[in-house]
Amino acid sequence: MCRSSLVLVAIVGTAVVTGCAASPQGTGSPLVAGTGAPVIVPGGPGDAGRTATPGERLGESEARVGAADVRFAEGMIPHHRQALEMAELVPARSSSKEVRTLAERIGAAQRPEIAAMTSWLESVGRPQDGHGGHDDHTVTPEEMNRLRTARGAAFDELFLTLMIRHHEAAVTMASQQLRTGTDRAMIAMAGDVVSGQGIEIARMRGMLGR
Repeated sequence: MCRSSLVLVAIVGTAVVTGCAASPQGTGSPLVAGTGAPVIVPGGPGDAGRTATPGERLGESEARVGAADVRFAEGMIPHHRQALEMAELVPARSSSKEVRTLAERIGAAQRPEIAAMTSWLESVGRPQDGHGGHDDHTVTPEEMNRLRTARGAAFDELFLTLMIRHHEAAVTMASQQLRTGTDRAMIAMAGDVVSGQGIEIARMRGMLGR
């Protein structure tokens, strides 16, 4: 299973069984069976397990959802969306097979992460509209316009330069979440961002010869 799939499984698992409102930091939230994937309740020694009834209370969650976790997800969704917007420009403008491959990898990693964070926010009572909360201007509108009009080698150099900065901002956001977050799913997501985008930063710098 790929890195993003592992995170998605963890977050969807949280969404299935937790209540709809975020618990105060340091307190658990009730585990309630949802209407999605079945939740199996283990039986006693020698007994078979059973499927929980939707709405059945199953105890208390060990997850701790705090304000830092919500801020991380609400900030990272539009940040990822801007990266996808940049990556979608690549096929028609790039002259580099390496850059096209990189853009495909960015899309493959970040689309599932957006879906996972959106699902997580819904599970803690912070559903997002279709815009993802707010704009991300790590790359300014003026820089995006320059990227849209560039072609060939000039496009590739600008794309890599801007994406390095974009990834560095994501690593900073994720590192903050690792320091201050309390929810296990969002901490796992932040760890994946730090490791995955850190590797891509090094790769992009190598492609630029830096």
